[in-house]
Amino acid sequence: MHEDAAGPAGPGEPRGPGGPGVDPLGDSFLRTRIALPTRPAVYLRRQRLDRHLDEALRTRLTLINGAAGAGKTLLAADWAAGLPQPVAWLTAEDEDRQPGVFWAYVLEALRACGAPVSGAVGVPTEAARVDRKLLAALAADLDAREQPVTVVIDEFDRVTTPEVAEQLEFVLHHAGQGMRLVLVTRTEPLLPLHRYRAAGELTELRGAELAFTPEEAVSLLELHGLCLPVDAARGLVDRTRGWAAGLCLCALAARESTAPELYLKEFEADRSAVADFLLAEVLKRQPEETQDLLLRVSVLQRFSPALANALTGRTDAEPLLVELHRANAFVEDLGHSWYRLHPLFGEILRAHLRVRLPGLEPELHRRAALWLRRSGSLPETLAHGAASGDWGFTAGALVDDLAIGQLFTGLRSGDLDQLFSGMDPEATGPGPELVRAARDLSRCDVERALSHLRRAEEHLGADPHAGAAAQLSCAVLEALAARLTGSPEQAEEAAQAAARLRREVPEHLLDRHPELHALLMTHLGSTRLWAGRFEDARAVLTTVAGTHGGPSTVLPREASLGHLALIDYLNGWIDRAERKALAGASEAERFRVAEPGVSGAGTGIGLLVLAAVAVDRDELSQAQSLLDETAQLPSATHDPVIAAVRAVTAARLLLVQGHARAAVEAADPGVRTVAASPWAAGQEALVASAAHLAEGRHRMAAEVLQDVSGDQPACAVEAARMLLAAGRPEEAVGLLDSIDTAGRIGPAVTVRAALVRAQAALGAGDEATARRLVEQALLGARRERLRRPFLDARPWIRPLLSTAPLQELAADWLTPAPSRPGDPATVDARPAALVAEELSGRERDVLERLARMMSTEEIAADLYVSVNTVKTHLKSVYRKLGVNRRNEAVRRARELGLV
Repeated sequence: MHEDAAGPAGPGEPRGPGGPGVDPLGDSFLRTRIALPTRPAVYLRRQRLDRHLDEALRTRLTLINGAAGAGKTLLAADWAAGLPQPVAWLTAEDEDRQPGVFWAYVLEALRACGAPVSGAVGVPTEAARVDRKLLAALAADLDAREQPVTVVIDEFDRVTTPEVAEQLEFVLHHAGQGMRLVLVTRTEPLLPLHRYRAAGELTELRGAELAFTPEEAVSLLELHGLCLPVDAARGLVDRTRGWAAGLCLCALAARESTAPELYLKEFEADRSAVADFLLAEVLKRQPEETQDLLLRVSVLQRFSPALANALTGRTDAEPLLVELHRANAFVEDLGHSWYRLHPLFGEILRAHLRVRLPGLEPELHRRAALWLRRSGSLPETLAHGAASGDWGFTAGALVDDLAIGQLFTGLRSGDLDQLFSGMDPEATGPGPELVRAARDLSRCDVERALSHLRRAEEHLGADPHAGAAAQLSCAVLEALAARLTGSPEQAEEAAQAAARLRREVPEHLLDRHPELHALLMTHLGSTRLWAGRFEDARAVLTTVAGTHGGPSTVLPREASLGHLALIDYLNGWIDRAERKALAGASEAERFRVAEPGVSGAGTGIGLLVLAAVAVDRDELSQAQSLLDETAQLPSATHDPVIAAVRAVTAARLLLVQGHARAAVEAADPGVRTVAASPWAAGQEALVASAAHLAEGRHRMAAEVLQDVSGDQPACAVEAARMLLAAGRPEEAVGLLDSIDTAGRIGPAVTVRAALVRAQAALGAGDEATARRLVEQALLGARRERLRRPFLDARPWIRPLLSTAPLQELAADWLTPAPSRPGDPATVDARPAALVAEELSGRERDVLERLARMMSTEEIAADLYVSVNTVKTHLKSVYRKLGVNRRNEAVRRARELGLV
């Protein structure tokens, strides 16, 4: 039963839970929670934020989200105070996790601002629950109002109960236009923001917008009695990152200086005016034990009472930290018993620590590293271990955690590389040597890496208690070294050792670091591919491509998809190859991994496969662009598979451009390997043979390929073409007959084979067979947009393509469509490709927005993806539609009825 909240309790009426003037817990309503906070005299009203907040009057939901001290509360309070209509204000507290308490305060806030609900709504009578009927009645009451009411809930991050968030969403949704809800919070609220955003019903102000600009900082300083030019204030804004509390702190300190601009320069020094101010006004006012605590925890980015105790050797950190936070002594509560110092205060304390307790800082870092290692916080462990100078411990922590693969994942690779760049060269043991080897391998410096691996193995062999994690890490690095040296046998041995060691490593470590196994399988797959064992390579690479490891395995997944694309390409499936290569690129973009050229960046193999596909499709400018994009990657000159693909693709591009001798030189990847690759050698031989053929040396063209057999279908087909050009048609057809088709070779091979047979039939006078084979080739090539084989066959195939029905099959993708009387002359002889039906759903989304004249940035915002992702889709759309520009893509899409 709901009680009427409209009037005060009468004489003799009980004031228990749910009664008038009290909350469901029986406590009186705290008026400070439902009153607008008072703005200080030095508060700066920022018009740009007020204008943005005015949008809250037109949207049902507004979010002000920023870190502590960002000025959220004062901004909302000042804006609310200036509104002509009543505003219900509620400052949330931990008790609001109970639905009954929360809604009782919401109703009281509405009553206090002069917008009470009707008595029919009632009030919550229980702290732990709210009747659904009350919420429905409240929503109906708000919906029926002529004037919408604005409700501001400050510190909404304290309301962590999903049930309360669901109830708030229910009321907001059913209140229609009768309620404007403003949430002030440090965290994302548990509300379906995407729905309101998509409906245009969400106003958002976040940390970046709340940050002060240099011009605003100048105005704020003026309120504190300081007059500084914008350029002088810019350094202060950079130092505090526009943080409101930090600026005010600096303003207070600068006010003590007679030369504020000079003060800003001194502010960078350890002994600055602000240091003197904070030491005198904050540190020295604390008891001795509290001062000691603050000095010691200043070496930490964050700390818990237990960690603080580890640094002080005492057990009283918890009450001291609680009191420091309550006293606003520059100690921020991060929640869950974790704290941090104000950044400026922490910096000053660290400088004072070195003066007051010289030589103690490394020991404090060492204690912190040991404590954090036990608690499982690896990044902080490594940072403090490095700061302590104990490199054996630090490198050992990385290895023992099975995290050495992070040097190759692109997420923390740069940070780890930088951290271990300062490692003492005298540090010894398996940990330091393995880390050195990993850093060298990440730069493709195999020779140095192998020397460190040998030393690591010596240390591991001499220690009967050597951990399985270190040995497994060593095996993974051995597999990478084998990949970079083209040694399939060593890679297999490393993989076998790793499989054995995985059974000895704790399961939770393997689950925490899926990237290590993904890297191992990628290395193994690459070496199998190098050896020509395509199906064995496909088996392990497919497992990596299907891994659900999130960002930590994105680079192995990208590399595996690229290698799988290469296998498809070498087998003649260029459309499949393109899709896998694009999927790899999209995967990397989705997680925005490290930029190319740095440790942990992608291999670029997917781009190289796309370049090879572009050559087959006679999209030469696209091929060159993709080759240029991979030129600076270390793998392009050190990874045998990557180097071979790049060299052969560049050589083929030079061939079709008429540079035969340059192509032969470019075809050599210049990588020394333990074992030769049959397909790489075959592809290089094909380039040499084609160069001989281009220069009229038909016999030499055939001789270069005399050792090619039918178990390399792509090479065998090209060898047959050279034999045919050398006047040996019987041998050419015989070689085609010997091709192993068990691997289900794709159109890029079968089309070329059909054309060789057609040319042989035409030479034998069997034009009917030749026409049938050309027709078969056209049908196979059309779907893949495979133009290069027909362009290479121009001397003999042109007459056939000018006759029906071959002319019709070639029209609109290989040759211009037949002209009709009265048609204007064709300017571009290369029509668009007939593959528009193969556009993916997301590519169609991008194309549709392209037709609406939306910019790349607007498309990205509309689809909730990054700009780079849109650019990747656009490149794919252009390729599939056979165009080079946006307007051409739109025109072609309209011709095909896609938009």
